[in-house]
Amino acid sequence: MAGNAGMWRQIQKMQAEMAKIQEELATKTVEASAGGGAVKVTVNGPLEVKAIKIDPAAVDPAEVEMLEDLILAAVNEGLRRAQEMAGAAMARFTGGLKLPGLS
Repeated sequence: MAGNAGMWRQIQKMQAEMAKIQEELATKTVEASAGGGAVKVTVNGPLEVKAIKIDPAAVDPAEVEMLEDLILAAVNEGLRRAQEMAGAAMARFTGGLKLPGLS
């Protein structure tokens, strides 16, 4: 029974550490851009797009499709970077061990 108590304490400690990492990630952001900086996207740790900035020089009514492609590229790069950030934070928690369901 004493072994189980120690195991439960360890699990609770791990849960607290994971919650702390998730809280930290919620406050961190990454930025990505496309088109030489014409479109910039900011994404946070929970993979929410927080901001999209478009250089006014990039807005040409005749080239809306190109602008849409730049936004798509910037958003996807921002999400990729945010996933890397989350993965690095979780690696601190798991000691580099790849666990299913944890970034």
